[in-house]
Amino acid sequence: MKHSIAGLFAGIGGLERGLARAGHETTLLCENDPAASAVLQRRFDIAHHDDVRSLKSLPKQTTLVVAGFPCQDLSQAGKTAGIEGARSGLVGEVVRLIEAQRTPYVLLENVPFMLQLSAGRAMDVIASAFEHLGYKWAYRVVDSRAFGLPQRRRRVYFLASLVDDPRTVLFADEAGEQAERGDFRSVACGFYWTEGIRGLGWAVDAIPTIKGGSALGIPSPPAIVLPDGTVGTPDLRDAERLQGFPIDWTKPAETVARRSSRWKLVGNAVSVRAAEWIGKRMAKPGEIGDFPTAPMTPAKSWPTAAWNVGGGRMRVEASEWPVQRTYQSLEGFLIHPLSPLSEKATAGFLSRAERGGLRFPPEFLRTLRNHLAGMRDTGPRSSRAA
Repeated sequence: MKHSIAGLFAGIGGLERGLARAGHETTLLCENDPAASAVLQRRFDIAHHDDVRSLKSLPKQTTLVVAGFPCQDLSQAGKTAGIEGARSGLVGEVVRLIEAQRTPYVLLENVPFMLQLSAGRAMDVIASAFEHLGYKWAYRVVDSRAFGLPQRRRRVYFLASLVDDPRTVLFADEAGEQAERGDFRSVACGFYWTEGIRGLGWAVDAIPTIKGGSALGIPSPPAIVLPDGTVGTPDLRDAERLQGFPIDWTKPAETVARRSSRWKLVGNAVSVRAAEWIGKRMAKPGEIGDFPTAPMTPAKSWPTAAWNVGGGRMRVEASEWPVQRTYQSLEGFLIHPLSPLSEKATAGFLSRAERGGLRFPPEFLRTLRNHLAGMRDTGPRSSRAA
C-alpha cells in the first residue's frame, strides 16, 4: 500500500525522505523552525505550513500522519519537563488533528528517555490517547546502527493503526543484539567530550548519538579517537551522512541562520534509513516474530518494546536491531577531515574525567593527554581520517 503522508514537526524531513525512498508520498509538511523550513522548502516541492497549532485539518487523502515531535522536554540533554513541557507537550496537537480525522496510521518518533522520565508518563499519555481513539499500537526502540550507519542512535518508533496490526511492521524483523565490533585502539571510537563525570557516551566503531546541541544551544559534535591516536570531531557533512542524508542537505538553512545552526538540525533529525525500513514494512507487512511477551505491570519505566492490539498492554522482549545491514566502519565511513578537538575542550574533559569515578578503556586518557600535549606544542591542525 502506498501512503499519503502528512508530516508534522517535520524538521529537515528525515521521516519523509525515508518513507519516500520506500515508495510513499508526502502531501503536507509542517515545521515552524525557520532554518529547518528553509531546508524543507528547498528539498521538497510540497505544501508547507509553519505552525501545527494553527493547522485546522489534515489533507483529506492522508492515510499516514508522521511526527518526530519535539524532544527537548523528554531528553536527558534537555530540561526533562516531561510530556507537559511547552515543547514536547505539542504532541497533543497531533492528537487533536487525529481526533478530527481518524487517519488509518500514525507514526511517532522520539528519544528513549521518554520511557524512563516520570516512570514513563509520556508514553502512558500517548498510548492512552490512541487507545481512547480506538487504535491498536506498538512501539520499539531501534538503534540506527542496525541499518549499517556507524552512529549509536536509539529512538522510539511508535506506530498506531485503525485498520491493521502494527506489529506486522515493527515486529516482523529481528536480528538480535549485536556484539561490539572491536575495541579501543583496534577501531575508531566515539565519545562526548562535553561529559566525563556522569557519563562518557562511549561508542565502539561508531559515534554516540548526534545531539541538537548543549543545554545552552551550542553545537557539540561528538569526538572521535582513531586507532593512530588522532582525536577530533567529525565534519558537518559527515554528520549529515551519518543521519542518512546526502552531503549539504541542510545547507539551505544558511540562507536564514548561521552555519552552526545546521548541527542542531542534523542532531534533531530522524534517521532516514530507519524511516525507510519502516516504510518498506508498511508497504509490505511481514509475519510477526515469536517474541516473548508479558502483561505490563507498574514499574519505574516502560520497556524498550511493547504493544496493545486489543488484549491489553504487553511488554515485549525484542532487540534494538530488527535487521543487520552491511555495516560501514566509522574510520572507513568518514570522508572529510576531522577537526582536532581543541585544547580547551580536551583539557576540560580530562579535568572532569580525573575528578569523576568513571572507568575508561585502557590507554584512553593517556591518548587524550598526548593529544593535549600536541595541541599545546603545535596548535590546532586539521587531520584526515584514514
